[in-house]
Amino acid sequence: MEKALPVRKTTRLYEYDYSLNGAYSITICTENRKNILSAIRRGDPCGRPHTPCGRPDFDTDIKITLTELGEICKNKIEYIRTKYDISITKYVIMPNHIHMLILVTKDTRATARAAPTIGDIIGGYKSIVANEWLKICKKNNVIMGQFWQRGYHDRIIRNEKEYQNQWQYIDENPMKWVDDKYYI
Repeated sequence: MEKALPVRKTTRLYEYDYSLNGAYSITICTENRKNILSAIRRGDPCGRPHTPCGRPDFDTDIKITLTELGEICKNKIEYIRTKYDISITKYVIMPNHIHMLILVTKDTRATARAAPTIGDIIGGYKSIVANEWLKICKKNNVIMGQFWQRGYHDRIIRNEKEYQNQWQYIDENPMKWVDDKYYI
């Protein structure tokens, strides 16, 4: 007798049309939260990532240095803006995850093609980044392996206050890296 496979629960909002105009907060994580996208350093001589005693003069001195893979992620964010005709109003590429605010405003329902969903957009993004990285790995004779975690986290932004809160969270995320839930 075959054992039934476990049924994965969806993290999407039941019966919500993710192709609708609106704002969406997205988080995409690396597999096993590996720090492969960037490094976050403070401007002190040791480059420590944490702000001592919450001093604001150190908070402004945070620097994100993208890895080669992180640079690909950044370039492909620009690419999906035009491919899907969306706005990405804010994003940050952290060491093991990416936050972005996506704004869908164009009414694409008047065309014969179905409007892309947030899932289509994020799936397309992860795929084009992986394909670009695979080319580099092959050129360098390196086994790529899986680097994206399955799926992504999303939040449908319901009002201006929530949008501003998400914007601020993304903006301040590098300064709070060691306190981040994705920090390893």
